[in-house]
Amino acid sequence: MCGIAGRICAPPGRVGHDLVELMQAQRHRGSDSTGFGLYGIPRDTGYVVRAVAAERSRLSTLLDSFLEATRAHGADFSADPTWDELSQKHVSVRAEITEPSDSVEAWLADADHIDGFEIQSVGRSLEIVKDLGDAYAVADKHGVRDFIGTHGIANARMATESFVSPTASHPFWARPYPDIAIVHNGQLTNYFLLTDKLVRKGYDFKTQNDSEVIAIWLSDQMAAGRTLVESLELSKTALDGCFTYILATPDTLGFAKDKFAIKPLVVVEEESGSVAIGTEEQAVRKVYRDEIDVINYDGPLISATWAVPQAVPA
Repeated sequence: MCGIAGRICAPPGRVGHDLVELMQAQRHRGSDSTGFGLYGIPRDTGYVVRAVAAERSRLSTLLDSFLEATRAHGADFSADPTWDELSQKHVSVRAEITEPSDSVEAWLADADHIDGFEIQSVGRSLEIVKDLGDAYAVADKHGVRDFIGTHGIANARMATESFVSPTASHPFWARPYPDIAIVHNGQLTNYFLLTDKLVRKGYDFKTQNDSEVIAIWLSDQMAAGRTLVESLELSKTALDGCFTYILATPDTLGFAKDKFAIKPLVVVEEESGSVAIGTEEQAVRKVYRDEIDVINYDGPLISATWAVPQAVPA
C-alpha cells in the first residue's frame, strides 16, 4: 500500500517540515516505518554518512571499526559523530568524513561490511533518515522538521514481504553512488532475476526489499552512460510488476510508473520551481492550503522529471 512523497523548495527552505506533513497525511497507508531522503546545501568536499548500529551496547566499538575503515582509505571524521539518545536497541548515527584518498567505492567496500553497522546513505548533500513509526514519531526523534534544503523524498511503509526494521525501510540509497535515492509504492515481480544480475556485476544488497533493487538498477543504468530520463523510460518495461517510484539525485526529482499505471501519484508545480508530490491529493494540500491546480498522473507509461534549483555549496 505505502505512501510516497517528493518536495522541491525554490529557493531552499523547510523541506524537512514539508515532507513530514506530506507523510503524516498518508499515515493510513503504512506506519510500520517512515523515512526521509533529505538534500541539503551540497558541500564542496567530503561526505555525510548516515548509518544504523544494530546494538546500542556496541556503539563505541562499531564507531571505532568505522573510523578504522575510514582512515584506511585516507579519510577521517571532520566532526564528531552524533547519534540518537533514545532507549531503543538500534542507534541512528550521523558522521561527517573527509574525502577518501582513493574512491567512495573502495572505502565503502570496507566500511559497508562492518557487522552490525549498516550505512544508509553517503552524500555531499543527501541524508537518509528512517526509523520505526509514523512521520511525527520519526521527525520528533531525529529533528527532521528543522532540516533546511533544496529537495527530498519520503515514504510511509506498510511492510508486505521483507521484515519491519529501520534498515528495511525507505528511502533506499543507490549504493555505492553518492546522492541518489528512491522511494517506491508497489511490488516488483522480477526482483530475484534483477538482483541476481546486479550481484553478478558486483553490487551489494543489504535487505530483501524489492525497492532497494530499483535504486541500484537505476544507478547501474546511469553508470553505463544512460541519462536519468533514459533510465526512467527504460525502467517502465525493464521493471516488472505494479509500481510507482520517485527518484532523487542532487539536481533532479523524477518518477516512473509501470505500464498499467495503477499506483496513484499527484503533483503540484509552482512557477518558482517548487514542487510537491504525493500518493494522495489530500497530502499535497497539507503543504498548499490555498486553492491549487493538482495534476493527477494516472495515464499509462507515465514518467516525468523536475530540475532542482541549484544552491550555493556549503
